[in-house]
Amino acid sequence: MEIDLSWPTVADERLRAEVHEVLHAVVAAGGAIGWQKPPGRAETDAWLDSVLASPADGALVVARVDGVLRGTATWRRSESEVFEHMAEVRRVTAHPAARGLGLGSRLVRAVIEHSRAAGLEMLTLGVRGNNHGAIQLYETLGFREWGRLPNVIAVGDVRFDDVRMYLPLGHREGVVLHGSAPGGLGSSPARSSVGR
Repeated sequence: MEIDLSWPTVADERLRAEVHEVLHAVVAAGGAIGWQKPPGRAETDAWLDSVLASPADGALVVARVDGVLRGTATWRRSESEVFEHMAEVRRVTAHPAARGLGLGSRLVRAVIEHSRAAGLEMLTLGVRGNNHGAIQLYETLGFREWGRLPNVIAVGDVRFDDVRMYLPLGHREGVVLHGSAPGGLGSSPARSSVGR
C-alpha cells in the first residue's frame, strides 16, 4: 500500500469530486467536521474554493492511498491582524474505508510542518469533547488543551463540549514575549477590591 501526501493549489474536477466523496462519507459515518448532515457537492466545492483562494492564508493537504484520495486537512490563518501569526487546523478527515492507516497523524504532521514553514507561530484547533481518539492523537503530536466550552456544539437536540487545543511552533527572532505582565499596549491596572 502506498500513501502519498500532496498540497493542491487548484481545484480541478477530479479534486472536487474526490474531496466531496471523502467529506460526504466522513459525515455520513458520523464524523464531526462541521456539517450535521452529509454535505452536497455545492457545499464542498464552496469550501474547497475558500481554502484554495488565498495560499498565504491557508492550505489543503490531501492523502492518497494507492492513488485514491482518502484524507484531508487544512490550516487557515486568523483573519484578525493581531492573530495573523496563528492558524487553525480544520477538517482533518480519513475516509471510513481508510481508517486505521494513520492518515490523521500523517496529515496533521504535514500541516504542522507546512504552517511552520509559512512563518506561523501557533496552531489551534477545536475538537468535539466526545472525540477522545482525536484528542489523544492531537496530544501525541504536541497539542495541549487550553480551554473547553461546555455543551456548545449542537447536533440536533444533543450538545457536546468544544475542546480547544494549541501547539506552539516557535517565534521569529526579535519577538518579545510579554505574556500577562503589567504594562505595555492595551494594559490597565488591577482595581483594588477595597471599598467595593
